[in-house]
Amino acid sequence: MTVAVIGAGPAGLMAAEVLAQGGAAVTVYDAMPSAGRKFLMAGRGGLNLTHSEPLPDFLARYREAMPLLKATVEAFPPDALRAWCAALGQPTFVGSSGRVFPKAFKASPLLRAWLRRLDAEGVAFAFRHRWVGWDAQGALLFETPDGQRTVNADATVLALGGASWPRLGSDGAWAEFLATKDVAVAPMRPANSGFTVAWSDIFRDRFEGQPLKGVALTIGPHTVRGEAVVTRTGIEGGAIYALSAELREAVLGIGQATLTIALRPDLDAAALTTRLSGTRGKQSLANFLRKAAQVSPVGIGLMQEAAIASGRPLTSFSPVELAQLINAVPVQLTGIAPIDRAISTAGGIAFNELDPHFMLRKLPGVFAAGEMLDWEAPTGGYLLQASFATGAAAGKGALQWLARKS
Repeated sequence: MTVAVIGAGPAGLMAAEVLAQGGAAVTVYDAMPSAGRKFLMAGRGGLNLTHSEPLPDFLARYREAMPLLKATVEAFPPDALRAWCAALGQPTFVGSSGRVFPKAFKASPLLRAWLRRLDAEGVAFAFRHRWVGWDAQGALLFETPDGQRTVNADATVLALGGASWPRLGSDGAWAEFLATKDVAVAPMRPANSGFTVAWSDIFRDRFEGQPLKGVALTIGPHTVRGEAVVTRTGIEGGAIYALSAELREAVLGIGQATLTIALRPDLDAAALTTRLSGTRGKQSLANFLRKAAQVSPVGIGLMQEAAIASGRPLTSFSPVELAQLINAVPVQLTGIAPIDRAISTAGGIAFNELDPHFMLRKLPGVFAAGEMLDWEAPTGGYLLQASFATGAAAGKGALQWLARKS
C-alpha cells in the first residue's frame, strides 16, 4: 500500500512516520528544495515545541476549535511529544514561562535526527514537487523542474500548511484545488500577527524597535500580560499575538480596534496618583514620569501620542488624569499586518468536511492535517503541538482506511 504525503512540515513528517511504522510505503512530496523550511524558521530564536501547563488549560488555548482538537491532542499530548523528542536524542526542558524547548534550543538538530529516522524507516522524499491538484483520471498532479508529473497512491495525506510565510512553502494555493472538489475552506486570515498604527513621525523615528515590557494589553473583556514591540508601521510581539484573534476580528468588523495598554499594571490608580502628586520642580514631565512612576521612555511616548490624539498637551493632565492614562493608554489599530508576515493562519478546511479520522468526506482516501485545518492558537507551543498531533491522527486514519479497504 502506497501513501503520498504532501507537505514536509511537522504535520506531514509526523503522518509519514506513523504510516511508515504501520507498514505503508510512504513518499513525502514538497515544493521546497528541502524539508521543514518553516519549522526551521520557527526555531531560529529557540524552538518552542509545546507547553507544560495542565492539559485542560492547554486545550483551552484552542478556543472555538478546542472541542474539535481535544481528542486528537489528548491522543498525542505534550508529554508524548517530549518523549518522542527524547527518543530522537533531543531531550527537552521547561523554561521559566512553562514553554518547552529542546535542550539544543534549535530546530535543526531535531529535524536532522527526525529525517535520519524517517530514512531508516524507508520514507522517500520528492522535493521541488509542487502539488497542483488532480488530473482527469484522479492521479495526483505535480509541477516539477522537469515538467508535470502524475502520481497514483492508495491514500494521500495533505499537510501543506496555511498561507503565512509563502516563501517557505505555505502559500495557501491548495485552497483552489480543494474548491474544485466542493470542499469548504474558510477564508485564510493572519493569526499571531502584528497590527498597523498611524504613529506620529516623531514617535516612529524615536521608538521603532523598542520593547514594551511588563505591560497588560486589553481589548474588550480580554487582557493579556506580557511584552510587545513598537514597529515602524505598528505593534507586534507575544502579548499582541495572544490577543490577535480578538484584535483581528475587531479590525475586520469595523475597520479599526482600540487596544488599551497598562504600562504599570501592578500599581493601581490610587498608588500612581500618590506618586504623581509630588512636586515636579524643574524636572521635565518625561523625567518626572520616569522617576516617580517608573514609566519607560517608550511608554511616555505612547502617553504623548494619546494626549495628542485627545487634543490636549500631556503637561495639562492632572496627577489623577496621568495615573488613569498610565494604565489605560489607548492605541488605535488601523489594520492587520500582511498575512505573508504572520506567524500562522486562521481559516482553512472546515472540520465538518472531515470524518473523525481526518479523512475528507468528499474525497475518500484523502486526509488532511496541520495548519490546513480551520483552527488557530497563540504562540507558546500550541501551534506545533496541534500540528504534530493532527499529523499523527491523519497517519493513523489513513492506516485504518487502508486496512478496511484491503
